[in-house]
Amino acid sequence: MRYLALFSVLMFACTTVQADELPDVSEKSIAELRAGFDRGDYTIAEVTRAYLDRIEAIDRDGPRLNSVLTINPEAMDVAESLDRELAAGQARGPLHGIPVMLKDNIDTADLPTTAGSKLLEGSVPPEDAFIVKRLREAGAVILGKNNLSEWSNFHSSFSSSGWSRLGGQVGNAYDPARNPCGSSSGSAVATAASLAAFTIGTETNGSIVCPAQANGIVGLKPTVGLWSRTGIIPISETMDSAGPMTRSVEDAAVVLGVLAALDPDDAATEPVEDRRSDNYTRYLDAEDLEGRRIGFYTEPLGRHYRVDALTHRAIEALRELGAEIVEIEQISKEDINAVSLEVMLHEFRAGMNAYFERLGEAAPHADYDAMMEALREDPAETARFDRSTMFMAEQRGDLDAEIYRNALLHMQLQAREEGIDRVMDEHELDAIAAPSGSPAWMTDLTLGDNLMVSSSAPSARAGYPVITVPMGAIDGLPVGLSLFGRAWSEPVLIEIAHVYERETDQRRPPEFE
Repeated sequence: MRYLALFSVLMFACTTVQADELPDVSEKSIAELRAGFDRGDYTIAEVTRAYLDRIEAIDRDGPRLNSVLTINPEAMDVAESLDRELAAGQARGPLHGIPVMLKDNIDTADLPTTAGSKLLEGSVPPEDAFIVKRLREAGAVILGKNNLSEWSNFHSSFSSSGWSRLGGQVGNAYDPARNPCGSSSGSAVATAASLAAFTIGTETNGSIVCPAQANGIVGLKPTVGLWSRTGIIPISETMDSAGPMTRSVEDAAVVLGVLAALDPDDAATEPVEDRRSDNYTRYLDAEDLEGRRIGFYTEPLGRHYRVDALTHRAIEALRELGAEIVEIEQISKEDINAVSLEVMLHEFRAGMNAYFERLGEAAPHADYDAMMEALREDPAETARFDRSTMFMAEQRGDLDAEIYRNALLHMQLQAREEGIDRVMDEHELDAIAAPSGSPAWMTDLTLGDNLMVSSSAPSARAGYPVITVPMGAIDGLPVGLSLFGRAWSEPVLIEIAHVYERETDQRRPPEFE
């Protein structure tokens, strides 16, 4: 089905755009594409066709990255309509005509939304997710949906990031035999390989940051509440957020502002109106980092000496750019792994029930319990992975349960007031830096993931923002530097990340024969 849809799109495109006229879209930024439209260098239809051709050549053939799950058969029609608007002087803004792909846990009313699961196969929501509506209103061309770690990696006692039963295994953009990390695996790979101008991923804990760093791109998870979560298959209402996955900090800032908006159906967005901006590119003007105090979170070190070496080099670069560096060994005083899991188990079950209710008659299952019954009836569901996390969530109560409420309060206290906020207050910090992860490991569907380094938990459990930027490579495999901080500190993080990115220039595009 995936490739039949793709073939029909390309056949239609052949009638309107000649292949030898197509622009080279590899590594093009959002601003570069928009400038090309305005100058008349190429049309939106030509750019859209160029991306579709790259998907065919790189994702399906060539190295077979397998990052694309579904192609939008209406993409060329949308592109031609947007061309007509531009010709009439009706530009909608910075994303007018810009092709984007979405992680396949984000609702689209014209394409299935499955989380990569056979249990949701063919599920077409009755309406777009709030952020998808914003993208369409902004004039973005939705090319299709990206493969992902099934259920955003919240399903079993172990798993292989980038694997879904519907889509198979995603390959890393720099070596398809290696793992892309996850759960926004296909989104990261598609961005790295220039299969779209940018993608949208989602993160609970590490699901944007890890695949972004493993594929040499920028990934930004906003403060929970800056972007709406309405119409996104959930894990945790406390920790979930969608975010931009781009090839530059500038592109991330552009997308962040377009999708930051009040959503009456997502209570988390309501109290933050004065914290929200529609233009984060204004924070890209800093010349250096003079006056900035940055914490160096050292707890993730000691697991891979070559990652440690790159991290120390990155920290030294921040210092040379004017920042004052303060070493921090610990953020949370307590180990809150168990309580954070308890929060996620309760919120996953409750969130899926709310998601099915939103789908109404289009829901593939009446509720979470009915879906789990369908899981039990299909032996293939547990043939590779045990689904133990899903079974654990089935045993949890609603969000009024005392065990849940106590776990939530304890997790947020330790992650916020006694965690990031405390450390930043004590040391008067503007941000905290740490390695985002380790080089991509060889994919192993038998033994699962081999993630050696991670620093996403403190910001994830607090619901605070984090951005990762490339800081180098090990044997040709990218590694990233994370910057995180207080709630609503996106302007500061963008400023620091952009100065570091501009002055160190560590991104190297993947090469394809």
